[in-house]
Amino acid sequence: MSGLHFDLGPAKEPLGFIKILQWIFSIFAFATCGGYSGYTSINVNCKVLNQTLQANFSYPFRLNKASFGVPEEKCNISSWKEPYHLVGDFSSSAEFFVTFAVFVFLYCIAALVVYLGYLHLYRGAGKLPMIDFIVTVIVSFLWLVSTSAWAKALTDIKTSTGPMVAEIEPCKGTPPICTFREVSSMGSLNVSVVIGFLNLILWGGNAWFVYKETSLHRPPDAAPSDPSNPPMPSGM
Repeated sequence: MSGLHFDLGPAKEPLGFIKILQWIFSIFAFATCGGYSGYTSINVNCKVLNQTLQANFSYPFRLNKASFGVPEEKCNISSWKEPYHLVGDFSSSAEFFVTFAVFVFLYCIAALVVYLGYLHLYRGAGKLPMIDFIVTVIVSFLWLVSTSAWAKALTDIKTSTGPMVAEIEPCKGTPPICTFREVSSMGSLNVSVVIGFLNLILWGGNAWFVYKETSLHRPPDAAPSDPSNPPMPSGM
């Protein structure tokens, strides 16, 4: 009866080693994006005082729910009687990227269990390598789609939280009432995009090693010859 045969040997082969890298990089992908929180701020220049207003935002980047508060009554800005929200909702791209990275993380764990504990079954059955190959190709494509969508969303987030925030309606005037102050660093979000494309390269490259395990690359061995019926020698 075939059972568990735990062996670290496959982890030294490209098939297992690359899967470990994919597992690690999937963690970095959803951690650098899903764990982000930041802010953008403006200075409100009144005749009486100068005040700094800050809008906080975080994953999943529904910026239309982040807002600047109302300045103090001393400012006496008649057109600013309620909080003003930032522009944009980028939650779909961010959540797609993070959720997909989590699913990849779980798939890598399952694949490593098979590689390290049931490799004899994996290589002995024709269907498992083929399923693994198909999943690898699909995941490679989805890394391209999700990372590209997230990279575009990140560009828009930077625009929506940059100097344009000082151009909200109550700030308009001559001279301008508001000036842009600062926005928090988005270094980890930039890293998440880079990691997303690195994952694309890892999965795309690993497709070849998984393909080599399938029957498409390794046709079934020929049936053993019958010793009682040896093949006829070829004629001259």
